[in-house]
Amino acid sequence: MRFFLGLPFAGAITIGLFLLMKILISQEVELGEKEETTRFDINPKVEELSVRQREVQAERAKEVKPPPPPPQIEKQKATQPKEGIANVAGAIPDFDAPRLDRSAVNFDVSDRDAQPLVRIPPMYPPRAAERGLSGQCTAFFNVSPAGKPYDVRTECTSSVFARAAKRSVEKWKYNPKIIDGKAVARTGVVTVIKFQLAD
Repeated sequence: MRFFLGLPFAGAITIGLFLLMKILISQEVELGEKEETTRFDINPKVEELSVRQREVQAERAKEVKPPPPPPQIEKQKATQPKEGIANVAGAIPDFDAPRLDRSAVNFDVSDRDAQPLVRIPPMYPPRAAERGLSGQCTAFFNVSPAGKPYDVRTECTSSVFARAAKRSVEKWKYNPKIIDGKAVARTGVVTVIKFQLAD
């Protein structure tokens, strides 16, 4: 419907435009007067200019006498001392060399018990932390001549702490027990490990 309704309007607009163009073409256009043209020379002639050269005579340079040379200063020579250093500063005193009696020196280390060197605290078990449990473990172990704990056994208030306490003690480091200057094993070491939640 819109197509058929728009056909008359389109035809009227087309006819109107056609008539308007015909009127514009039929009118005469008057041209203005002829404009003046400007002429340009591509190769203009240039007048030659004569340049006057001025003769300049240089004046004679005045003779300058050079200044006299500076006086020479005699260098002083150092004289060597005739006296010896010992006479001036004093003679170096003679010291008797100390005598060491090797039989009186003893390098043997005195006897000592096993001493803890490094103690790594145990990891708090996650299950105990979730429940809010606190407790302690008593660890029984021996220390080797190399200072390492072995045969670790634990007794805990709750079994949840036993594994963490044993792993912690196995990572410890001791200064070994010394008897007659030799490192020996230390047996029957007992220590208490506490597990307590921070407030």
